[in-house]
Amino acid sequence: MSGKNERILIIDDDGFIRMALTEAVSSWGYETHAAESIAAGTKAFEEFEPSIALIDVELPDGSGIDLLKKLKEANPELVAIIVTGNVDVAHTVAALRAGAHDFIGKPVRLEELEVTLRNAVETRKLRREVKAARRERAVALTFDEIIGESPAMQKAKELARRVADSDVNSILLQGETGTGKDLFARAIHFASDRSKAPYLAINCAALPATLIESELFGYEKGAFTDAKQRKEGLFEQAHGGTIFLDEIGEMELPLQAKLLRVLENGVFRRVGGLKDIKLDARIIAASNQDLKRAGEDGRFRSDLYFRLSVIQVDIPPLRERGEDVMLLTELYIDRVNIKRKQKPLKGLTPEVERIFRTYDWKGNVRELRNVIERASILEDGEYVTTTHLPNDMVGDVESAAPSIGGIVLPSGGVTLDAVEAELAQQAVERTAGNLTQAAKLLGISRDQLRYKLRKAGLYDAISEKESVAGESE
Repeated sequence: MSGKNERILIIDDDGFIRMALTEAVSSWGYETHAAESIAAGTKAFEEFEPSIALIDVELPDGSGIDLLKKLKEANPELVAIIVTGNVDVAHTVAALRAGAHDFIGKPVRLEELEVTLRNAVETRKLRREVKAARRERAVALTFDEIIGESPAMQKAKELARRVADSDVNSILLQGETGTGKDLFARAIHFASDRSKAPYLAINCAALPATLIESELFGYEKGAFTDAKQRKEGLFEQAHGGTIFLDEIGEMELPLQAKLLRVLENGVFRRVGGLKDIKLDARIIAASNQDLKRAGEDGRFRSDLYFRLSVIQVDIPPLRERGEDVMLLTELYIDRVNIKRKQKPLKGLTPEVERIFRTYDWKGNVRELRNVIERASILEDGEYVTTTHLPNDMVGDVESAAPSIGGIVLPSGGVTLDAVEAELAQQAVERTAGNLTQAAKLLGISRDQLRYKLRKAGLYDAISEKESVAGESE
């Protein structure tokens, strides 16, 4: 086994035992430090920062159990093992109540100690994984689950796949709000050899700079007023894994400078700390801003931009993704149908489909999802109509429509019957199947509209919607 990432503090007043335990534990691959008393052990704990402690019960300047309580208060993550020549019920209960992980009697059998330490390492690992899992709540994601078949999206996914397989430690994702930068970050993590380690995310726009700093770097006890005990930051919790810094363009300049130093040197210190800690995590940063331009304008550090953008993945906006709009529409309709109380939605009316294909989608995929969810709640029928689209979507289309004088005859010509059929269908769709209202839009009677629909072979489909809407024939 290898314990190279674990530091073990041995506290025992017997010099021979300290030497023997130190030699054995070191030979198993752990980093060790020994102390002979509570005073020396406390000092070593603060300087050495062990993850595991072997503590003798009887020390020359006090009780090892009292020391255990003190160390656990300073660092609740510490895994403590009590070593004593007098294993009895009272000692056992006191040690367990103080937070001991296990108990070993003297004389110490090295085979037993090795197994105990291995279990202690596993316990510490599991605790950190549970803590990280509670924080991240990240669901495993593959690139195949990111919907998109357009050339622009395929290009972005292919680049991200190659980056995931590389040993690059800093990646920049750039794209407008709602394009799926968080999905790309998760997919990169779970496609990499870091997938078994934690994936931790922080939104730089949602927290003040002081809080972001303590969240990233952690802090020592007493570093500031509310620092009651030492806390590990994301840089430590994500050991071996990935940290996602969302909206990094909102990070304040002084904190950007500190982040740059961490990326350049590969080490960091907790707030209020004096000891360098090695960083072993991939940094994925994301922004909806053009960070290169922000650097030129003095709003973002150019040196940090160039350090982060060793590999830059540009995620295209929805308006540049062609048929992906309809693929995503089908996906979100399937999802809302799972919990829809009315009949399942079958799709979009032709007019709504035209709107979806030409709309600018400033909110990108997030806006599309919201529009579908809205329609699933408000629509009584089986198709999404213009009736329950947001006003700005319908308004954009109506304002963009040409006046009657602006209609252009196609070069190949068109029959008046075809024009009438198209306008009649659009009027019916715009009024969600209400023939009376549709006829008003066209300036004709309801009977004339029905005649034109029958002539175009559209009336049977329209009458279904009409009866659902409550209009009689």
